[in-house]
Amino acid sequence: MWYLARTADGRPFVGDDDGFVPLESAYRGASNVRDALSRVADERPEIDAASATRSPAEGFAFGPFLARPGKLFGIGLNYADHAADLSEQRPDEPASFFKPATAATGPGGPIRLPPTDESSRVTAEAELAVVIGRTCRNVRAEDAADVVAGYAPVIDMTAEDVLQRNPRFLTRAKSYDTFLVLGPHIAVPEADTTLDDIEVRTVVNGTVRANNTVDNMHFSPRELVAVHSRVMTLEPGDVIFTGTPGAHRIEPGDRVRAEIDRIGSVGADVVRPDTDRGRQA
Repeated sequence: MWYLARTADGRPFVGDDDGFVPLESAYRGASNVRDALSRVADERPEIDAASATRSPAEGFAFGPFLARPGKLFGIGLNYADHAADLSEQRPDEPASFFKPATAATGPGGPIRLPPTDESSRVTAEAELAVVIGRTCRNVRAEDAADVVAGYAPVIDMTAEDVLQRNPRFLTRAKSYDTFLVLGPHIAVPEADTTLDDIEVRTVVNGTVRANNTVDNMHFSPRELVAVHSRVMTLEPGDVIFTGTPGAHRIEPGDRVRAEIDRIGSVGADVVRPDTDRGRQA
């Protein structure tokens, strides 16, 4: 496994478990992570031969892996256990929605809860995200690996009380600023690596609140790429977050993490800004 990442101040890097080097030292001509997305399937970086010395990951403050992500797709009820918990039927087709790019933030967040007169019940969900690496259309599920650059941990938030007022408010409930934490890197697995056995965990304040493995998804990551590519052209930098094993309510002062075996983890603090119109001064 190796990784594409960018620092909080925007510098792109590529690395592995032994450390990171500037992206352009391994991918000549790649000035940002998006430039490298279409090359990762065919051109594994020679990090040991890069014209720079590795630096350990601990020495970096990583930001979101893309400065300007493309289309952001969410998938609802994609784990059998989660759908059962919500008394929902197994979906016959993926239930997807969009989030705006302005909802995205990076590792550490913070996740800013809306004023209480907007929403007083927000939940957080750990998810495995798929990052598209090639422009594509009408991709078959069995060929989806050819257009996927890699995978990442993300945290998705929902204003549950907004959604409960009316299912048509889904976009509003999902779209508050900072309601999507993009992990510190894109993990690029070796060819033919299976993801079925990896576990996705929603962790709040150090306690695992929900967990499940990818093989319990109704629709696999490759199937999700195929379905959405039949509807619209997918482009480098588009991100499909593939559903959660379960959500947990969050409050100011909480610390949320998405943990995904072999892919990585991302965490963020939860705050409610002082502009809360529902609070007394």
